[in-house]
Amino acid sequence: LTEQAVAVAGGVIGGILLFVLIGITAYQLWKKFCHLLSYEKLMSPVKRTNANAIFQDQPTSEIQPKSTSRSRSIPFIIPPTLHGRDWVNLTNQEQVQEDSDPYMIPQSGPRSSFHSLAGAYVVGTINPDLYKFPEDKSEMEFPEGNIGRLWFSIEYEQESERLLVSLIKVRKLQPPADSCSPFVKIYLLPDERSYLQSKTKHKTLNPQFDENFVFQVSSKMLLQRTLKFLVYHVDKQKKHHLLGQVIFPLKNEKLTDDNKLVIWRDLEKENLEPPSDYGDIQFSLSYNDYLGRLTVVVLRARGLKLQEESHAVGVYVKVSLMSHNKFIKSKKTAAVLGSPNPVYNETFSFKADQTELDTASLSLSVLQSIKGEKTHLLGRVVVGPFMYTRGKELEHWNEMISKPKELVKRWHALSRST
Repeated sequence: LTEQAVAVAGGVIGGILLFVLIGITAYQLWKKFCHLLSYEKLMSPVKRTNANAIFQDQPTSEIQPKSTSRSRSIPFIIPPTLHGRDWVNLTNQEQVQEDSDPYMIPQSGPRSSFHSLAGAYVVGTINPDLYKFPEDKSEMEFPEGNIGRLWFSIEYEQESERLLVSLIKVRKLQPPADSCSPFVKIYLLPDERSYLQSKTKHKTLNPQFDENFVFQVSSKMLLQRTLKFLVYHVDKQKKHHLLGQVIFPLKNEKLTDDNKLVIWRDLEKENLEPPSDYGDIQFSLSYNDYLGRLTVVVLRARGLKLQEESHAVGVYVKVSLMSHNKFIKSKKTAAVLGSPNPVYNETFSFKADQTELDTASLSLSVLQSIKGEKTHLLGRVVVGPFMYTRGKELEHWNEMISKPKELVKRWHALSRST
């Protein structure tokens, strides 16, 4: 009798457990069915599509609206891994995900932007024009007489002491013939014996290079160096024709590991005349008649006859304003070490009333200094009115006066006369 009672009790308990299990299963199925109904309601304006069709240029109204007045939009997709998440409606008909459901299906293996798109939903589109950064219009404004423009970037790795130079592109080249096959040589001055060279781009006035170059240079010497880009054209006879150059000193740049500078510069014509006996200096003059200010930009020198060629030798330029051959005020550039072709790019201003210009002049002296020794004059040039100068020096001065507020740039031969 006891065994029969136990068997009956066991059967009752088993029946109850089976009924509870069936109830739980039915509840889970009902809940999943409700979720499917809610997703169908949410997705009703947009068809469910295959992932391979999302990125094809199909004229379906759900993905790509027919419109020529604005750019093509990009589909915004919910990945399948998020299909089980809860979504709520907003007043502006956008959708936002609730934070109440904390679970997330883990993914194994590498992922990409197109990972597991099969069965994805398209829930809207993005207009790419809304996310574009404004372009610098000055980059594409070419002044009259422009012979081309070069874009490049520089970055310095402190730990490995490497200067990374990326040659990006050149635009609006002016070749000597109808066709143009350009390439670029890159120097790190003062070393002019070695260079790095880009690939040649055939039959284009607007070459796109996108090439990377590496120079090994210590952090102590970095700010003493200058980048030089020479743009050449190769003709059918394989002869090289120089189209222009860019000189870029590094001394004024903040070069750090996390600071990549993107720069553009207009090409300049190289001075093809042979150097004079004592070398040459290039500088710009400008006079502002309203402010009574005379501005001198010392650019570079070349072909200097150094008394001793070593890295300890410093070469600098002393700029002096004179009146009636008497020194009024002097300023000097920073010294460039050990180079017969130093680059300065330094600007100096002097107060000079317009009535004083007939008796004023400028003296630019290139000087060499060695620690513990006397400073040595490498060469000098004087520009000014007819009272003091003739030839190119007088022409430069008169052109400065005739073009107020405009920088007038010229090369001048150095002499040893004082």
